[in-house]
Amino acid sequence: MFNRKAAASESKPDQVLAALALRPGQNIADIGAGGGYFTLKFADMVGKKGRVYAIDTNPEFLEFIKNSAMEKGLRNVETIPVVEGKLILPIRSLDLVFLRNVYHHLPNRVEYSRNLKKFLKPGGKIVIIEYKRGGLFRRIFGHYVPKETILKEMEEAGYKLKEDFGFLLKQSFMIFSPKKLSS
Repeated sequence: MFNRKAAASESKPDQVLAALALRPGQNIADIGAGGGYFTLKFADMVGKKGRVYAIDTNPEFLEFIKNSAMEKGLRNVETIPVVEGKLILPIRSLDLVFLRNVYHHLPNRVEYSRNLKKFLKPGGKIVIIEYKRGGLFRRIFGHYVPKETILKEMEEAGYKLKEDFGFLLKQSFMIFSPKKLSS
């Protein structure tokens, strides 16, 4: 189900991938990787010298991603379960942290985002694609975060907006970079 939604034309996956401008050798964390649609695309784009960390709370999703990567011959994917709400990643190792439709699930988003800085290389970025308000399901279950709230929280967490894309109908799509990497 997750991969069908990610691959759907309204999700504009090719435009999202083009906007990210990934290069061979980069390291990426796909937080809330779900079925791994973007994880596998990223792994192909960053090549053998790059690394993609598929991160999720659901072990079945991670097993699915691991098997899919093996079937496709992608040896640069590592699955990482979230343990007690904590991320276990190499410090200062990531070029990009990708959060698609997961920001609304994060507890204490400001602190969470602030904590992500330690995993970023100098020049590293955070990508947030998040549902806009609208649709009965999103309104009832709170599966959205207004763009203004994301901007405010990321500012508070020590990030600045680098790019803001408007081509997604149901989601905001923003790229942030740290104002200053913490030591």
